[in-house]
Amino acid sequence: MSELDDPVGASLHGAHAGLARRTGRVATYPADVATFCAVPADPGPDDWADLAALVGPGGLADLFTAPGTPPADWDPVFAMPGRQLVAPAPTGDVDPRVVELGRDDDAAMLDLATRTRPGPFFTRTARLGTFLGVRDGDALVAMAGQRLHPGGWVEISAVCTDERARGRGLAAVLVAAQVARTAADGGRAFLHVVDTNAGARALYARLGFTERRPVVFRGFRVPG
Repeated sequence: MSELDDPVGASLHGAHAGLARRTGRVATYPADVATFCAVPADPGPDDWADLAALVGPGGLADLFTAPGTPPADWDPVFAMPGRQLVAPAPTGDVDPRVVELGRDDDAAMLDLATRTRPGPFFTRTARLGTFLGVRDGDALVAMAGQRLHPGGWVEISAVCTDERARGRGLAAVLVAAQVARTAADGGRAFLHVVDTNAGARALYARLGFTERRPVVFRGFRVPG
């Protein structure tokens, strides 16, 4: 089994172990970092009870692509078909407009993500990995970050561009920069995309990403 078959679990038990909240065989992130949850391949009643305790009554158990059927009283919140894609080898130089973002940029990153909605993004999501961005003057207008770190793989995520900066190819620039950054650090990049995001799927195809497997992103509301 590859780490990419369970990227959340591999991250929480590996590179992100210092962030993990664990009980028994299940784990999750702090709520201000991410809502993703890791469950074993064969979850039983005790595992679901442990996860419910971790998430809390009324909380969202974001199973990401994990298998397993939660208890019948867990309400489905979403089930979104998507794809897991792997990056090609990097080519060319990184665009000089790309800068590494730091903690001083937390507010700007959260603001950009809130306005553009590239996916789940919270006050400390940027602690998951390196974020790169492009500025227009003092304003952050585009970014792409690192999220899950299963084994030697690094997931590219939070790819977004301010509305006023669209049409400049900044998403492609930043994704290519993350692919290069990951390779320079000895890893290989991958990402996930929902099937309904035709624009993103076309972009990643142009950049040479290839599909590894179809996935379904699932989330459930814990009773309470």
